[in-house]
Amino acid sequence: MDDIKDVAKEVVASILPVTVLVITLQLILFDKPGYIVTQFIVGAIMVAIGLGLFLIGVKVGLLPLGEAIGSELPARGSVIFMLFFIFVVGIAITLAEPDIRVLTHQIDSISGGAISKNLLISFVGVGVGLFLAIAAVRVLLGIPMSYILTGSFLALFILSAFVPPHFIPIAFDSGGVTTGPLTVPFIIALGVGITSVLSGKSSMSDSFGFVGLSALGPVIAVMLLGVMYG
Repeated sequence: MDDIKDVAKEVVASILPVTVLVITLQLILFDKPGYIVTQFIVGAIMVAIGLGLFLIGVKVGLLPLGEAIGSELPARGSVIFMLFFIFVVGIAITLAEPDIRVLTHQIDSISGGAISKNLLISFVGVGVGLFLAIAAVRVLLGIPMSYILTGSFLALFILSAFVPPHFIPIAFDSGGVTTGPLTVPFIIALGVGITSVLSGKSSMSDSFGFVGLSALGPVIAVMLLGVMYG
């Protein structure tokens, strides 16, 4: 019940200001706005209910699950197993992300099927899984985040010279949609769990950065796909 109360407060604080602003603009700008205002209020209520249920699910299910998996994997003693499982989890959580489905559907529709939806999702998932594993290796070996970010962006700049122009914005959008409402909570919890075992809970610099690296993976992966298409 405490979680439900906290989520209800968060939802109201997030949605109420926007709802009031939009209704005020509708009353000022439209003649006879009764129907459209009523329609918007019904939509806002549905959004609030859906967002509330989602946030409750994240708090009571997704976050504990991610942290439990992250803390249990290093305890198994096999680095190869840990990295492989993290790679697979990265692919799975990407496939479940609603945002990537929307993006790939739009790309498939606009390109007339020239860029396959399933192929694009596969490359994005592999990119997330690979860089999530790299993020775990960074924690394991104590590699500074700046080194990996510098190398990744250098790779992006080099690849952009060989990628067809229309693939560059698709690649960056692919990285953006992987920071959706499903992947971010899980990846953060997974990173905190892994770090709590590998480097201790006091290491704040290692507990975060997993999402940032995971967002770079799809950009590079889709650029590589563009090189193949090119």
